Amino acid sequence: MIENSAILVESRDEYQNTVANRLYFKGVGLHTGREASVAVKPAPAGSGITFVRKDLSPSLIIKANADNICSTNLRTSIGVSMTRGGEKVQAGCISTVEHLMSALWGAGIDNAVIDVYGDEIPAMDGSARVFYEGITEAGIKELKEKRRYIEILKPVVPERDGSTGEIGIAAYPSDGFEIYYTMDFKHPLVSSGSFEMKIDSFNFYPEISKARTFGFLKDVEYLKKNGLALGGSLENALVLDETDVLNKEGLRYKDEFIRHKVLDLIGDLYLSGYRIKGRVEARKTGHGMNSLLVKKIGERLSSARLKGAKPSQKENEARYASASGTPLNQFI
Repeated sequence: MIENSAILVESRDEYQNTVANRLYFKGVGLHTGREASVAVKPAPAGSGITFVRKDLSPSLIIKANADNICSTNLRTSIGVSMTRGGEKVQAGCISTVEHLMSALWGAGIDNAVIDVYGDEIPAMDGSARVFYEGITEAGIKELKEKRRYIEILKPVVPERDGSTGEIGIAAYPSDGFEIYYTMDFKHPLVSSGSFEMKIDSFNFYPEISKARTFGFLKDVEYLKKNGLALGGSLENALVLDETDVLNKEGLRYKDEFIRHKVLDLIGDLYLSGYRIKGRVEARKTGHGMNSLLVKKIGERLSSARLKGAKPSQKENEARYASASGTPLNQFI
């Protein structure tokens, strides 16, 4: 029997939100190098975050949850599989969702339908800033249902994925959402350090959202040979040589590197489907270890305190149809 180390609870005074109006983003994918565009649309309470690959025929619906994570190689990708010839094959993926997911969390968006035209979320400036500003400028609409949280009751520690003992992540009980992150890079600018903060929708924008993804000039050729960072540039990433940062703008934060790792972690954690009430401690983690924690939290989750059960597939279809004007089952 799996011990319930986390439960789903309903807020006493906070309500769910969605975007008040449609908003659009267009740009180049950081890893694919291909142009992609995104439309973020309002969605009803309880429907969560739903991605739709509109460039495919028929369109492909991908719920933003840990079960749909299909790759964590230098970014987080989500997708769904289908059975073909008796074997499961990937029907389609959306890459690099973590920055947009982080922005949605920071702006307090619980429900949204995100139409994606392409196989990767555009990089924009390499942070969550452009997404966050677009969402808040479009407006945030409060819905009538109370917000639900995952509350961590006991330590949740995922099994290691073959990583060394220096890398680890865990969630612990807390009266809010806080992150303690430590990292160690052999570079004079990045080096080692730690970051600790209680994070909410008020301090996310000034403290976290502007931190950009980063990479090392010495690794660029290797990454591109392996089909990664094909769209990377000084416009959407911090690039470092052996001693300094190459971007003329310089750093937005003195510790921008570790703050971006926190930004990524927030986006990955939001694939739990809910905001988390707990303290997450991470050391040198990437998307792979982050996703292991999210999945472990899901395994330990109990909804015993809630009066109602999770929405059924039919209820989710109805909610999606209400938001998009199209029945969900038409796309499956």
